[in-house]
Amino acid sequence: MTKVIMHGCNGHMGKTITGIAAADPEIEIVAGVDAFNQEADTYPVYQDIAECKESADVVIDFSSAKAIDHLLDVCVEKKLPCVLCTTGLSEEQLKRVKEASSKIAVLRSANMSMGINLLLKLLKEAAANLAPAGFDMEIVEKHHNQKLDAPSGTAIALADSINEELGNQYEYVYDRSSRREKRPKMEIGISAVRGGSIVGDHDVIFAGQDEVITFSHTAYSKAIFGKGAVQAAKFLAGKEPDMYDMADVIG
Repeated sequence: MTKVIMHGCNGHMGKTITGIAAADPEIEIVAGVDAFNQEADTYPVYQDIAECKESADVVIDFSSAKAIDHLLDVCVEKKLPCVLCTTGLSEEQLKRVKEASSKIAVLRSANMSMGINLLLKLLKEAAANLAPAGFDMEIVEKHHNQKLDAPSGTAIALADSINEELGNQYEYVYDRSSRREKRPKMEIGISAVRGGSIVGDHDVIFAGQDEVITFSHTAYSKAIFGKGAVQAAKFLAGKEPDMYDMADVIG
C-alpha cells in the first residue's frame, strides 16, 4: 500500500486523484494540503504541508507554481519523494527541482498521461526508421477554446522526442503563411487548432511517397493525468534520490 499526501487536494485535479485513489486498493491518500479550502471527506487537510502529522511514502503535487519552493523544502527535510505535476515553473524553480532531486526522488514530466508517454517512446522508433526514408513529419494538436498557449506543451514534447532521436537537426515551423516555397526537408511542422470543449487531441503524421502513417492520441477527460500521477506515485515510493519522468514509469 502506497501512502500519499495530496498537495493541492481541493483543486480540480486533486479531487480527481482523490476519486481515483479511493477506487485503487494499492494506494491511499492519508492527508491533503490546500491553502484555500481545508475541507475533505476522507482525510485530514492542512494549510501547510509542514503541518502534516501523517506518515507518507510520497507526495503528489497538483497545486500552483508559487507553492513549489516551500513544497520542495519540506519534502527534502522529511525525505519525501515527490511527483511534481504543477506546470509553469520558472527557470530558477526548475533549478531548485534539480537540486532537490539530489536529495529525494522527484518525478516531473511534460505530460502525466500514460498514453502520451508511451507515444513519446514509439515516436523515437518511428522517426529513426521513417525520417531517413524521406518521410515528412507534421504534428497537429487540438484543444478547447479557453486554452491560452499554442502550440501545446505536449505537441512540443512530441516534436522534441522525434528531434532528439534524429540528432536535433530539425527546425520547428509553426506558420507557413509568410513564405512561398516548397516544404524544406529538415523541418517539423506544428499546427494548433482551438475550438469548443476539446480536452486534447494530438496527431503525429509521417507523410511519405504514396503512404502516410499517423499516430493519434485523444484525451476525453483530464482524468488521464490523474491516473498517470497515481501510477507515478506507486513507482516513485521507495526510489533513490534522482530525477525521474513518466518514461521511467512505463519502462
